[in-house]
Amino acid sequence: MTVYQAVLFDCDGVLVDSEPITARVLHQCLQESGWALDYAECCRIFIGKAVRDERARIERETGQPLTDDWMAAFYARRNVALLAELEPIAGALQAVADVHAQFQGRIACASGADRTKLRLQLDKVGLSHYFDQRLFSGQELPRNKPHPDVYLQAAAALDAEIGRCVVVEDSLTGARAGLAAGATVIGFAPDEPRAQALRTIGVHAIVPHMAALLSIIERLPQANSFSISSETFCP
Repeated sequence: MTVYQAVLFDCDGVLVDSEPITARVLHQCLQESGWALDYAECCRIFIGKAVRDERARIERETGQPLTDDWMAAFYARRNVALLAELEPIAGALQAVADVHAQFQGRIACASGADRTKLRLQLDKVGLSHYFDQRLFSGQELPRNKPHPDVYLQAAAALDAEIGRCVVVEDSLTGARAGLAAGATVIGFAPDEPRAQALRTIGVHAIVPHMAALLSIIERLPQANSFSISSETFCP
């Protein structure tokens, strides 16, 4: 019997392969606004964050205010691209189905992205029915990731103790949010550089393929105190 009560999933990069699509559109929009950054730098700065979190840097580099109209135009272009191109992360559909069954529906999606994007993406890849209304956006809270607020909100909505929740994250920003909340964090890392970066900040386990998620959860430490060692567990 697992001591864990619920599983809280990030969305971008964990459930859906959206980050390259969104980064490409953002890169185009920023270049058109006068910021001559390259695509790799755009990914380094923005993946795992909300665009508005880098408002000061965007305004400094473009010489223009980051207006609601600019954000609306970016969102519109992003959403068109996501609807045309988005695919699930390999193994994510099976992982969510397995975890949903094992935890009797006590799962949630807790993201730093806007709610419109969350719903669009989960609808597009056929995952919405597993989460129903259990979608939480850090953009609707005073503090987004890497602060723990969105994970604390999701756990409370599920009536689960955050210390008995598993968080599944792929980015350092998101993993830090889960760790700050006090959850057990599994880092999704299909390559060794990402795995090493996640280990460095103290995630409790690494899953290299999402289809293996439930087996990783079942092999996490099952201490009666629910106190999980900070040592990375990787089968």
